[in-house]
Amino acid sequence: MLRSGNCLRSWISAGGFVLLVSAFISCTSGGNQQEVSTMGQEEFVALFDGTSLAGWRGDSTLWRVEDGAIVGEIVPGKELERNSFIIWEGGRPADFELIAEYRLTGQGNSGFNYRSEELPDVPFALRGYQADIDAANTYTGQNYEERGRTILAFPGQQMHLPPVEGEISDYAKGNIWTAGVETGSLGGRDSLKTLIKHEDWNELRIVATGNRLQHYINGTLMSEVVDDDEKNRKFEGLMGFQVHVGPPMKIAFRNIRLKNL
Repeated sequence: MLRSGNCLRSWISAGGFVLLVSAFISCTSGGNQQEVSTMGQEEFVALFDGTSLAGWRGDSTLWRVEDGAIVGEIVPGKELERNSFIIWEGGRPADFELIAEYRLTGQGNSGFNYRSEELPDVPFALRGYQADIDAANTYTGQNYEERGRTILAFPGQQMHLPPVEGEISDYAKGNIWTAGVETGSLGGRDSLKTLIKHEDWNELRIVATGNRLQHYINGTLMSEVVDDDEKNRKFEGLMGFQVHVGPPMKIAFRNIRLKNL
């Protein structure tokens, strides 16, 4: 999530180098890093091999592999100026289901972006839909549009986003997309929070089909958006995990699986 006053991303720390490993299909090498077909598939495909960042691209001063997980960490004294992502290089999924386990420790904020675009002038920055994750679990599971329309649905909300005219700034007020219309409730935010394990492994599940976006935590639907905002919505794009501006934190992701629908 990109909150007010924290609208920039992290530059690469001095001396850091970029991890850049492109995923490709090879008919002769037998390599195990392949671009996932955008056609529908019956089974999930693993996006992380558990041992390396092959197929992922990010700032190596922030991201590493540890104990079979992709780990992003902000350490004391090296706080970020801008949010930073590790971006999956295997394609631009449209309709899909993604499942990953995550563990957040510390006091920070993270998330998973999808149907996103990479900013050309800011290193490892994405603009697009985000399944939010935060240490206090105040926002975990909500739909936040990074560098865009801001909060589209809080935890517990089912939202319809109608077409709008004008600029994003006309409707994004106080970090909330004010043009959205609540159509239903999935439960109280306090009760939903109790379903999330603190500083332990949780399951994140995203189902994106057409203009319907569903975020699940540990099997419970936390937010749902039906996006009819033709001017601003997206139907495909990049995916990536985030480390967020703020206090020291550590986020780990493992068992990352994707199925194109």
